[in-house]
Amino acid sequence: MSGVVVGVLLLLLALYGAPLFAIIGASALWGFYQFDIDLQAVVVEFYRLAEMPILSAIPLFTFAGYMLGESRAPQRLVRITDALMGWMPGGLAIVALCACALFTAFTGASGVTIVALGALLFPAMQKGGYSDRFGLGLMTSSGSLGLLFAPSLPLILYGVVAQQLALPISISIDDLFLAGILPGLLMVLALSVYSIWQARGTAAAATKRFDGREAWAAIRESAWELPLPFVVLGGIYGGFFAVSDAAAITALYVLVVTVLVRREVSFKKLPQVMRDSMKLVGAIMVILGVSLASTNYMITAEVPTKLFETIRTFIDNPYTFLVVLTLFLLVLGMMLDIFSAIVIMVPIILPIALQYGIHPVHLGILFLANMQLGYFTPPVGMNLFIASFRFNRPVMELYRATIPFFVILFATVLVITYWPALSLFLIE
Repeated sequence: MSGVVVGVLLLLLALYGAPLFAIIGASALWGFYQFDIDLQAVVVEFYRLAEMPILSAIPLFTFAGYMLGESRAPQRLVRITDALMGWMPGGLAIVALCACALFTAFTGASGVTIVALGALLFPAMQKGGYSDRFGLGLMTSSGSLGLLFAPSLPLILYGVVAQQLALPISISIDDLFLAGILPGLLMVLALSVYSIWQARGTAAAATKRFDGREAWAAIRESAWELPLPFVVLGGIYGGFFAVSDAAAITALYVLVVTVLVRREVSFKKLPQVMRDSMKLVGAIMVILGVSLASTNYMITAEVPTKLFETIRTFIDNPYTFLVVLTLFLLVLGMMLDIFSAIVIMVPIILPIALQYGIHPVHLGILFLANMQLGYFTPPVGMNLFIASFRFNRPVMELYRATIPFFVILFATVLVITYWPALSLFLIE
């Protein structure tokens, strides 16, 4: 009975706005107390975090992403994608999709993409002949489009959490980076096809001639940013350095280029950028630490096993389980930010999914794909409100604008979910 009372009390505190890490930490402390385990076990998890080499990649990639966001890299990204792909039918919309996906991959935050690129791309799409509804829907939905591409922070965080669960199947960050490529490209391709179809018969369908001089000028202007993806991915998959090493090289490279070479971030502003980026990292680390403690409690209490036994009485095949999981993750994506969702739910869902024969790498990709969709799922998807504020439009208008994009991406999520080979092809 006391456990029920504590559970209700923690739920009420959460509803009244208590910090998430405090709720998770309190539940872990109460759980260990119930099992008569020394409460220092919670503190031990933070020491374990410090001993994980891969975890250093999170603050380093976050800092690099914030630095790129503060520089003029978004403008250069838009220019080079427009120069290389703007000649295609519906090219401006495809440019917006690709630019948003690439920017989100490096920043790891969809809201930042909408704020940083919205001022550039939405007015350009209006001038290019696209309707306001289409432009709003595209910018709102594509803000989270790059979460499956390396070096996305959610991919790294999922790998970190999964590695702490002592799974019978090994999982690495490198595998997750590879596994996200084809599903991510499927999403971009599906929205690109829709954009071309939507542009038919309008001014947006008009194509411009490919301008070699403009393309070369855009490449020259982006000369410092272009090596980044090749250095990060080529270095990791070529075996030259680990993910944490790639993160350190990326952070140092971006720092030198933005501060010393291009001088777009001043020394005076640098501490503010560092502080803002580390606020996000601090929040992730605290939640991750208490969540790992909570995970240990759940393993001790055999929570995943008991949940699986309960679920098995109602769901006896993996396909039905995946349907239920998809619907659950959509709701979860509306309610929680992606980092909190990963550290809270993955330790519960992953052991159950393994019992149904679902590969942990495949689960990671479908988990993030669903969470990406949840960002703009009505009524409370976070991107809907960020876009409403950024473009000064009523949120109801955003609801209507994103419906076609939601339907298309939901279809791709189902393909990703029920076609595991799409995620596993490059790692097998």
